[in-house]
Amino acid sequence: MKHLRALIFDVDGTLAETEELHRLSFNAAFPEFGLNWAWDQPMYRDLLAVTGGKERIRYYIDSFDRTVDLSPERIKQIHERKTAIYTARMAEGALAPRPGILRLIHEAREAGVKCAIATTTSRPNIDALLQSAFAPDAVTWFAAIAAGDEVARKKPAPDVYTLALERLGLPADDCLAIEDSRNGLDSARTAGLDCVITISPYTDGQDFSAALRIVDHLGDATTPNSAIMGGAVTLAMLDQWRR
Repeated sequence: MKHLRALIFDVDGTLAETEELHRLSFNAAFPEFGLNWAWDQPMYRDLLAVTGGKERIRYYIDSFDRTVDLSPERIKQIHERKTAIYTARMAEGALAPRPGILRLIHEAREAGVKCAIATTTSRPNIDALLQSAFAPDAVTWFAAIAAGDEVARKKPAPDVYTLALERLGLPADDCLAIEDSRNGLDSARTAGLDCVITISPYTDGQDFSAALRIVDHLGDATTPNSAIMGGAVTLAMLDQWRR
């Protein structure tokens, strides 16, 4: 196998613990549209099995509240308002990168290994997170970004990873995915990618048996990973795991 040439990151739950902020932003948007929904954490954990915010709303209606009849356009409006709330709260500093993410991205870029993003979330959410939680120019750190609103099928379908690979101009064997969910793992594996899982509070307990490795987080100086020699998952370690 060739040496690692690119890392492809998921966003929600991988780059940052975004899911709780997504949940709160959904709940803030609902009353503006006359909806008395309040998604608690157990409910949202179940809803995360459905990828995509608009798809999640439709699934909730079909499964839990058939008294509501919303058109696709109305669902889109709710989701757009939720995204605006989410983006505003991020700009206020509500999120930070997960342990080890910044370290690994900088290590990869210094070594000439490309970084990319493949995510179900929309491009405005990606840009807002990178600018507020990483750096004003963080979007330029990534050689390719593939967002959920650019593909026909969302995770666990492989479409977004296939798009990321196309934009990188690299075969799957030269790349490694970093994910936090079973849907993301299945998406990456179907696209031909090995995948390392960094579990999050909303995905722990899922079946990750197809993953290359499972870790709590990537680890850094302030938050070392006790399960990893040296406390951090390094670029060399990831490359070695693939062999």
